[in-house]
Amino acid sequence: MTEERVEAYEELEKALKNSPFLPIPDWKLPFKLYIDACGEVLGDALHQTQIINDKPVEGPICFISTQIKPTEERWNSFA
Repeated sequence: MTEERVEAYEELEKALKNSPFLPIPDWKLPFKLYIDACGEVLGDALHQTQIINDKPVEGPICFISTQIKPTEERWNSFA
């Protein structure tokens, strides 16, 4: 292995170790959707409160982001 590949592997390993824990959704429980639109970008986070170690914990289930097209920028955000 080259030094470049070893460094790339170590960076990937570090990113995976430091990434947030995303639990599997419990379809019997309610979800919360948080949305943020800023300029040309739209970001969403789907949250759910689950029981972890006998405590209710709200946390993200998934994240979504997208770039808004110029036409979509003119749309009413409260429609």
